[in-house]
Amino acid sequence: MATKPLQTSNNANVSRAAGNKTIEEMYQKKSQLEHILLRPDTYIGSIEKHTQTLWVYEHEEMVNRPVTYVPGLYKIFDEILVNAADNKQRDPKMDSVKVVIDVERNLISVCNSGDGVPVEIHQEEGVYVPEMIFGHLLTSSNYDDNVKKTTGGRNGYGAKLTNIFSTEFTIETADGKRQKQYKQVFENNMGKKSEPVITKCNKSDNWTKVSFKPDLGKFGMTHLEDDVVALMSKRVFDIAGCLGNTVKVELNGKRIPIKSFGDYVDLYLSAANKSRSEPLPRMVEKVNDRWEVCVSISEGQFQQVSFVNSIATIKGGTHVDYVTSQITNYIVGIVNKKNKNANVKAHNVKNHLWVFVNSLIDNPSFDSQTKETLTLRQSSFGSKCELSEDILKKVAKSGVVENLLSWATFKQSKELKKSDGTKADRVHVEKLEDANKAGGKESKSCTLILTEGDSAKALAMAGMSVVGRDYYGVFPLRGKLLNVREATTTQITNNKEIENIKKILGLKQNMVYENVNSLRYGHMMIMTDQDHDGSHIKGLLINFIHSFWPTLLKVPSFLVEFITPIVKATRKKEVLSFYSMPEYESWKESLSGNATGWTIKYYKGLGTSTSKEGREYFERLNVHKKDFVWEDEQDGEAIELAFSKKKIEARKNWLSHFEPGTHLDQKQQKISFSDFVNKELILFSMADLQRSIPSMVDGLKPGQRKILFCSFKRNFIKEAKVAQFSGYVSEHSAYHHGEQSLASTIIGMAQDYVGSNNINLLQPSGQFGTRNMGGKDAASARYIFTKLSSATRVLFPKDDDVLLNYLNEDGQKIEPTWYMPIIPTVLVNGCEGIGTGWSSFIPNYNPRDIVANVRRLLNGESMVTMDPWYRNFKGTIEKTASKDGGATYTITGVYEEIDDTTLRITELPIKRWTDDYKNFLEALKTNNNTPYFQSVGAYYDDTSVDFQLHLSEENMMMARQEGLLKLLKLTTTISTTNMHLFDENNVIKKYATPEQILEEFFVLRLQYYEKRKKVILENLELELLKLENKVKFILGVVSGEIIVNNRKKSDLVQELRRRGFTPFPKKTKPVEAAVAGAVDSTEEESEESSDAPASSSSTFISGSDYDYLLSLAIATLTLEKVQELCGERDKMQQQVEDLKKATPRSLWLRDLESLDAELDKLDVEDAKAEKEREEAQKKLRKKAGVLPLKTGTAAPRKQAPKKTTKKASELDTAEASSSAMDTGDNVVEVAKPKGRQGAKKKAPAAPKVEDDEMLDLAQRLAQYNFGSTSENPSKTAISLDDDDDDDVVVEVAPAKVGRKPAAASKVAKPPAAPRKRAPAASKKQQQLATEVVEVSPEKKVRKMRSSPFNKKSSSVLGRLANTNNKEEGEEQSVENVAAETSSARPKRANRRQMRYVLSDSESESANDSEFDEAEDDEDDE
Repeated sequence: MATKPLQTSNNANVSRAAGNKTIEEMYQKKSQLEHILLRPDTYIGSIEKHTQTLWVYEHEEMVNRPVTYVPGLYKIFDEILVNAADNKQRDPKMDSVKVVIDVERNLISVCNSGDGVPVEIHQEEGVYVPEMIFGHLLTSSNYDDNVKKTTGGRNGYGAKLTNIFSTEFTIETADGKRQKQYKQVFENNMGKKSEPVITKCNKSDNWTKVSFKPDLGKFGMTHLEDDVVALMSKRVFDIAGCLGNTVKVELNGKRIPIKSFGDYVDLYLSAANKSRSEPLPRMVEKVNDRWEVCVSISEGQFQQVSFVNSIATIKGGTHVDYVTSQITNYIVGIVNKKNKNANVKAHNVKNHLWVFVNSLIDNPSFDSQTKETLTLRQSSFGSKCELSEDILKKVAKSGVVENLLSWATFKQSKELKKSDGTKADRVHVEKLEDANKAGGKESKSCTLILTEGDSAKALAMAGMSVVGRDYYGVFPLRGKLLNVREATTTQITNNKEIENIKKILGLKQNMVYENVNSLRYGHMMIMTDQDHDGSHIKGLLINFIHSFWPTLLKVPSFLVEFITPIVKATRKKEVLSFYSMPEYESWKESLSGNATGWTIKYYKGLGTSTSKEGREYFERLNVHKKDFVWEDEQDGEAIELAFSKKKIEARKNWLSHFEPGTHLDQKQQKISFSDFVNKELILFSMADLQRSIPSMVDGLKPGQRKILFCSFKRNFIKEAKVAQFSGYVSEHSAYHHGEQSLASTIIGMAQDYVGSNNINLLQPSGQFGTRNMGGKDAASARYIFTKLSSATRVLFPKDDDVLLNYLNEDGQKIEPTWYMPIIPTVLVNGCEGIGTGWSSFIPNYNPRDIVANVRRLLNGESMVTMDPWYRNFKGTIEKTASKDGGATYTITGVYEEIDDTTLRITELPIKRWTDDYKNFLEALKTNNNTPYFQSVGAYYDDTSVDFQLHLSEENMMMARQEGLLKLLKLTTTISTTNMHLFDENNVIKKYATPEQILEEFFVLRLQYYEKRKKVILENLELELLKLENKVKFILGVVSGEIIVNNRKKSDLVQELRRRGFTPFPKKTKPVEAAVAGAVDSTEEESEESSDAPASSSSTFISGSDYDYLLSLAIATLTLEKVQELCGERDKMQQQVEDLKKATPRSLWLRDLESLDAELDKLDVEDAKAEKEREEAQKKLRKKAGVLPLKTGTAAPRKQAPKKTTKKASELDTAEASSSAMDTGDNVVEVAKPKGRQGAKKKAPAAPKVEDDEMLDLAQRLAQYNFGSTSENPSKTAISLDDDDDDDVVVEVAPAKVGRKPAAASKVAKPPAAPRKRAPAASKKQQQLATEVVEVSPEKKVRKMRSSPFNKKSSSVLGRLANTNNKEEGEEQSVENVAAETSSARPKRANRRQMRYVLSDSESESANDSEFDEAEDDEDDE
């Protein structure tokens, strides 16, 4: 059977079942020409008619309408047209393109000027070049991909396809260079060709013309239809727009009036404007010679008109995405900034754009031969198109932003409507106690009570028994409501709390409420705690209603609040309730001296009130219920001020003008929203700010200050669990937040890894976090221990404690407004914080630099600029920019190139944590998405960084080209442009430089040294006066002038007054303390003389002015005591004179010397730790077979020379601590004599009694050292050796008589020499008397380790007596408390080693609880 001739239809060759075909019929080989005709869709697209909405040119304008056309026919015309346009790239002198579409003759011709096709025979193919490129398949001048060309042709099909699908195809060209004109005709689908006709032409003749008659039968057409002609005409206009004013384009003999790409774009916009009231905007930019862009707006659907090398990419491609992404990213930022809830994405913006792109791209690649979509990667374009800020701003102002905001609002509204409520009789919401009448006819009379948590709900439910359940419903809120004004739609729709409130109240989105008739409840009552956070919850609820239903706030009595007392004062049956602290303070002051009998109770939360009180509240509902009222638009502005991020600057101004004492008058029945914001909510904002931004003076936030206060209060020198200590802080400093947060703060104050604290105020014992995870790897608070660091009391001298302004909360004395360190600690340890209106960041600085600058200021010199510094950081910190508001620094890590394939990283930038960095290195990829490193060796530990990276030589070259620091992310930047702190007056202030902070601190600190000197002088002078009175009193008793026995105390007091003895009255309790129950008994301090035994205080008349005399122990009424007191008096007078000569400058310099000593210790410890770590690393690397480190370790800072006057023998006896205020493990250990006989052999000549006595007081006064912190000022730790199980600590306060305290931190004296004994007859008695003087029985004996002193009795005398009964030969020794002892004092019996800390505490619990309040008495002051 004969086969049918080839047909172009895809169905023409299907004639019979495949099963009946021969092998030859089933498997055929076609020529290239046959294949094109058989499968045309592969080459030119579909040859079937398609209907598509396209832009066409007809009736002298662009029209967007449905067009029926054959894509294949359109394609063969486009190939010839693009060839003509390509010639402009080959010959820039080309100046015309003439197109003729002759429908009647079915003839299309395209003629372009410029260089013609070379009329010459191709040496390899043996044919003329015009015939080869127009009549031979797969021929092209664009095959050399090494040459970057911006033409449309690429694959060698192009014009040949037009020839194949034409009944007649004529090529004519004039080659002026060879002065030849060429003409050749092809027929029958390129199946037949004529011989070329070659004639002579002029040298100036250069042109090419292609004429063809499409084979309409192959496209299912009989003639060129109107739609096809309109589409072809539009393509001619495209060419005119792409080529611009250098080329004249004609269509059917008429020049097209387009001179630029902008003119071309106007054709589209003019057509679109016909259906619009306002013309579309038009933003044009010629970015460079290769890119022209025009942008307009679209109605909800992205539109694009684009060209690549004059090819119309009707479906866009990577070039359109490249341009569009720049616009969308810019607009996204603006829209989301204007409306935080919009959550607009790039594709949303794209739907509102109409983009026109004309581009020239190197060697473009497309998705198919039809070239509708560009697929070439952006990196291969051969040029960049970076839109200017100018056109982006024009686009933003064109209306697209407004369109997107409207769209976002509509979308949000649609989403929010999903959670709308309805006015139903019953709703099912968990934990809701619904009113019986809610949702019914009487719903407007119903009140929904929103409570702060379940405990407050219980209180409201108690009140239900009074008001009933018909008209009152209760719903507990879970914490704070979302700030809907700044939340995204997704956050709001996913917020269960908001959904529940809408459902309970029956609120509908976008509804304008003029009344409450359509709601389930007519009133919403807010019932929260009367603290700052309670105010914030009220504000958030008001903000919620105002954001979505502002008219509801104008409905009378819709929004009400329920207030409860903050304080209740009770006396017998009289009860006074106070609803604000200023109101309570005013009442307290009015009491004057008539405060006795009142019991005060503070109500921090609704949970404090009992159910009975809850019923009482609801019985007096008119007192407790306050209506919120809308007065004017200022109310709305006030709400926005507090909660809108658009009002940041206004909020800063609002907070800056806050006046302490501002409060809302709760006596008013109605409260305006502006009053609530400006008088109540502002208190929360201030408290939030103070929690977040530290003070310039001490660098501490309130939580940190509370921790430091409690550390000082309990003399925190013995380790305790962080969990236990956080409980202690909560109890003693009125901390009202979660203990987890408090534990985290304690851990943060103890951390010492690189990038945390330069001087950690607390000592870490356990896992407090490392640089591996930035401290997040700290152990649980119940597993780790801490205590005060030795440097803390050096930074914060105890001498200054009495000068501070301590706060009072709930009748409890808590931390001061700020502490007064000797250098600004905010610069030492830096800070970070974000509060209401402000944020703050201050880097760490070197404490030695700060000390040096302080010394310069003290010497009247200029300060030296300080740069950030982090302890143990081995990288570099360099200033990269300076401006008025601060400076910028670049922090760089450390790496080294071991060889061409190995890198080692030994330091990371600050705040870049090791674990995160390891993950980054392992995830780092090359451009080919392959791992950058062949292996990542990790040799780091908890303190150091050590990575060894192996990579190929090729990757090493790439890394060097990119820059190793950049690739490895070994740089970060910090700046000093955001240094906000509270100044001394608690006003937020911005500091431009660290020197400015130091300068302001310097003035204040100098004033406090003056105050310190004054206070110490006053105290010493009072002590002098008290000593003189004691001497006079003892002499009077000894001589018999004053008789004490068998007399009433009142008579004694009268006699002492007559004799001119100076009264020393106890400090009267403040009104707060006078009110019963206001102060814990453990918080009150005894002002009685330290000589009085604790057990005897109850036998004296309370308030006696002469207890300091009458409470003297009997053993003190001796002539020896008079001599001792006289000696003390003389020595004290000398000390007073010396102190008067001292200056604030000298006091400060001595403190700085003490700090230098502490810093030296830290340097030595760091150097030792570094050396040990290096040794361990070397062993580890040697074992692993890794190269040793090349980088050396920085040597420790050179220690300052120590001043000493001790002899070598003395230094052998006792080791001096380098800490000036040691309260930890570095306390001086006093020497221990080796028993009786050994001591006698070494004994020097006994000093005079006066010298012995004076040394005791001198040592105590030397604590002040004229203000120096080189010795512990108020409580001296003689010894605290953790390795000794028999240590005893005895504490004594300065300037009080009764026993001799020992030196604090100076090098200990050698063992005291044995004294000459008294006559044998009085030996025993004298020993007891002098021993009492040495350690009086009234003093507190605190057990620090298990010892013979662990008895319930507070009498030391009895213990000493028992000790004397021990055998003298025991291998145990007495530790001398005083540096030297009296010659009249006999040697004590040998006993086990004991050490003392001298304290003025009155009593101590024998079990020595870690947080025993008895320890806190003195530090409270």
